[in-house]
Amino acid sequence: MPSSVRFLTVRMFPLLLLFFFHLRACHSSPSMHPLCHDEESHALLQFKQSLVIDESASSDPSAYPKVESWKVDGESRDCCSWDGVECDRDSGHVIGLDLSSSCLYGSIDSNSSLFHLVHLRRLNLADNDFNNSKIPSEIRNLSRLFDLDLSFSAFSGQIPPEILELSKMVSIDLGFNSLKLQKPGLQHLAEALTNLEALHLSGVDISAKVPQIMANLSSLSSLFLRECGLQGEFPMGIFQLPNLRFLSIRYNPYLTGYLPEFHRDSHLETLKLTETNFSGQLHESIGNLKSLKEFDVAGCYFLGAIPSSLGNLTKLNSLHLSYNNFTPGTLDWLGNLTELNSLSLAQTNSYGNIPSSIRNFTQLTVLELSRNKLSGQIPSWIGNHTQLISLNLGSNKLHGPIPGSIYRLQNLEFLSLSSNFFNGTLDLNLLLKLRNLVTLQLSVKSFRNNDSMF
Repeated sequence: MPSSVRFLTVRMFPLLLLFFFHLRACHSSPSMHPLCHDEESHALLQFKQSLVIDESASSDPSAYPKVESWKVDGESRDCCSWDGVECDRDSGHVIGLDLSSSCLYGSIDSNSSLFHLVHLRRLNLADNDFNNSKIPSEIRNLSRLFDLDLSFSAFSGQIPPEILELSKMVSIDLGFNSLKLQKPGLQHLAEALTNLEALHLSGVDISAKVPQIMANLSSLSSLFLRECGLQGEFPMGIFQLPNLRFLSIRYNPYLTGYLPEFHRDSHLETLKLTETNFSGQLHESIGNLKSLKEFDVAGCYFLGAIPSSLGNLTKLNSLHLSYNNFTPGTLDWLGNLTELNSLSLAQTNSYGNIPSSIRNFTQLTVLELSRNKLSGQIPSWIGNHTQLISLNLGSNKLHGPIPGSIYRLQNLEFLSLSSNFFNGTLDLNLLLKLRNLVTLQLSVKSFRNNDSMF
């Protein structure tokens, strides 16, 4: 072979190599992903055809029918480009389906083509109306599923035991349906789905104790068991799970329990125990929950003093302590909670003046201080809280004139000043200018001079 030819061959080799890598790069680029598989495209279309579009099926104001973009002609024939559909970039298999708030109405049964999408990892059908369908046992076909959201979608009946076979499950939300979790129960679920990070079963009929094994779910970060008919004593260890951030077990009146001593390494952001049978004291260690944004223990049976350390939780935006058995105390501890937008301290045995620190809570929309022994006058700065929607100062020992600044609260929907000791008058014409006011609670006995109420 002539040397010139050998030289050309040697020069061509790196060029061919570069060309090869260029082809690889082009093939793996987002614009060159493989097309959706035909059988999965057909399964999606069959699922679409099994349902109807009904605007009343979704409650979210931003809801729209995502499936209307699903077509098999023109540029949209690739189901990987369809609204709500997610495909794997390498294989082209459908791995995600988000049809939340899509105005879907109809039934899902065991023959649904939905269960042919065996590569699904994420499935979200929240906020639709599936007409009291039962969750079919065929859900076991989706063995790769790790994120399931069927909340607010009118499913009913017993949650099938086959859901326990979805061992990869990390997040499950079946809340606010007419569902039961009894056979299997919460114990079986906690034993089978050990990788859970989010478990949302609010409104599901459980009617059982919360098993101790749930305190072993070390990955759990979000637990919502609102209004589930829970009974017995709540395992204290759940509060101390290392990754727990959101816990709501409210509206379970037969659920008892106590709060533990909290450590500084807690990540809790939400803690809601409203209208449960929790009792005991609120420990000063609650001040260690530096990430806490929502704390709601209204309607429980806590006693002792309200811990002053609550005033150190500067990220709080919602604090509800109403209707417990606290010992008498002032509200001086409120000083640093400037992020609050909802403050409810009704019937907390509080006395003294309305604390001046509240004037700095510029984001307040709800202020509930009724059924206490608060005295002094309503401060004029109350009118600066123009975002207030609800103001309840009823059943206290407040006196003096009602400040004219109260008429600046144009967003008020609820106002109660009843059962106090005011004097002076209320300007009815100015009250009528509070256009959003729906409920006004006054009592003649609240005014020393009854004839001058208006």
